[in-house]
Amino acid sequence: MSNSADFPGTESSPARRRRLRPVRVLTAGVFALAGLIFFTSFDTARGTDIRTDASLLKLTDLIHERSRENGELEESNSALRKDVEALAERDDGSTEADDDRLAELEERAGTQKLEGEAITVTLDDAPPDATAKLPGYPEPQPDYLVIHQQDLQAVVNAMWQGGAEGVKVMDQRLISTSAVRCVGNTLILQGRVYSPPYRITAVGDPEKLRKALASSPAIQNYMVYVNVYGLGWKVEENGTVTLPGYSGTVDLHHAEPVG
Repeated sequence: MSNSADFPGTESSPARRRRLRPVRVLTAGVFALAGLIFFTSFDTARGTDIRTDASLLKLTDLIHERSRENGELEESNSALRKDVEALAERDDGSTEADDDRLAELEERAGTQKLEGEAITVTLDDAPPDATAKLPGYPEPQPDYLVIHQQDLQAVVNAMWQGGAEGVKVMDQRLISTSAVRCVGNTLILQGRVYSPPYRITAVGDPEKLRKALASSPAIQNYMVYVNVYGLGWKVEENGTVTLPGYSGTVDLHHAEPVG
């Protein structure tokens, strides 16, 4: 009589059971590994969309939030400065010569309002679909179509060289320690963030300021991109304007070695 063990294909075959056991173990292992991966992914994402660069979005939000807070702090600092100035106006034993000297120093430092004739230069990015307008020039790279830090610095430097008595970038007065810096396509100035178009206003002799702009080699190079790729450039005479006094901190901050 035939035994069922003689037929390896039957359910009761020990050999069949031995062959299935490794497959079942491998299958169980695959499911366990998949579960571990899903759990790890969930734990890492914490309910967020891991396909989105959430850290970048949070960093952008943080920058704009800090910029807003810095603006509020500057307003508060300006109000406190006015209170201090009001108290300083009381009789403190200083002579008229001392007061004149103090006023002169404050004017040079840029902490007081400045009124006079002014011009404003506006810089702006080119249209994203810009093409070369003149023959012999290559089609633009993305880098050609945006305002860079050196463009803003070139205008500010030309203003000073043209005899500007005071300069304002966007809504902030520049002083000797001000630094015009760009990160990506944004301007960071004294703790606040700005996007183009960028406006630079200088109080001084309009004719001398215009000549200084026209004679700047860096601006001449920028004008090539204006004419070829459409970068924004506009110079306007404003008549008489009043620049705000600088109201931020005047303390210098620097890095210190650890230990």
